[in-house]
Amino acid sequence: MTDNLIERISTALHSEHTFEGLVRQLLEMLELVTNMESTYLTRIEPDGSLQHVLFARNSKKMQIPEGLSVPWADTLCKRALDEGMRYTCDVASVWGDSEAAKALNITTYVSTPVMLADGSLYGTLCAASSESHQLSERSEQVLHLFANLIAQQIQNEQLMRQLQQANAALTTASYTDDLTGLANRRSVFEQLPPLFSRANRDARYVLIAFTDLDEFKQINDIHGHEVGDDFLVAVGERLKKGVRVDEVLGRVGGDEFIVAGVGPEEYDEALQAAQAFKARLSELLTGQYQLHSCLIDYAGPSIGAIAINPAVTTPDMALREADAEMYKEKSRRRSVKKVC
Repeated sequence: MTDNLIERISTALHSEHTFEGLVRQLLEMLELVTNMESTYLTRIEPDGSLQHVLFARNSKKMQIPEGLSVPWADTLCKRALDEGMRYTCDVASVWGDSEAAKALNITTYVSTPVMLADGSLYGTLCAASSESHQLSERSEQVLHLFANLIAQQIQNEQLMRQLQQANAALTTASYTDDLTGLANRRSVFEQLPPLFSRANRDARYVLIAFTDLDEFKQINDIHGHEVGDDFLVAVGERLKKGVRVDEVLGRVGGDEFIVAGVGPEEYDEALQAAQAFKARLSELLTGQYQLHSCLIDYAGPSIGAIAINPAVTTPDMALREADAEMYKEKSRRRSVKKVC
């Protein structure tokens, strides 16, 4: 029996990849070892308010319902822990005032705490029967062993969740601009190919606007880098509010931003849409910025807006074209200033 139990435990540990799956196998083995009608695992709320029956195995008349939640202070488990009496084959004489024991017809009861590595009490591993059963030393050892295995599984899953959360946070950070919270260059370059594929599938043009914040250097020189950073953050916020949900938005350089989206099907309409795209962004970014330490009246950015056919143009080619268009716009704006 011992060799068979060890083999079953080993198999369960290697074959079960979920907490529930492992616990259910352990509860079945615990029933065989203790000869009890019900075996179950509970979880106790961190504030000690409630005890929940997570998983239960009921082989005869006694039914310990899964999902049952009861006040922790009124449970046999708490009394057993507090009184250091974790087993009795005569519940009525020990805890005769327990309404739960009466309702469930519990005569024999045994439990052991499931303690985590930090010393916190996770819950209890229990077995109960309506008949009187003696608990062998071997059964008690198995109960403690299973409680430790469950605690280890809980901690392994907690560690895995922490690693997954940390990995997700690192992934998010690697695709996010630290200052503005927008997508960074890497993220933009990974979002564009799917956008192009979608537009190509639907036989639509792609609109790309490459934006450069004119006179940003002067803002930094006159007001300082903190104000310059505040300005970039404010620009990012305006762009977040102004672009559409399905458009790609990101900061790809110090004062350079990209917005891209799917446009119309017809070329002439796409050209008009690109100009409307440019006007929308220009209006969005031009005007007064109330920053923490000063008010800036910003004359607006240089924007290169293009409509391209994704069937014959790659994202890299399109970005170079939008960048060239932006520099043409920048030169035009400078010429206007000289004339003025």
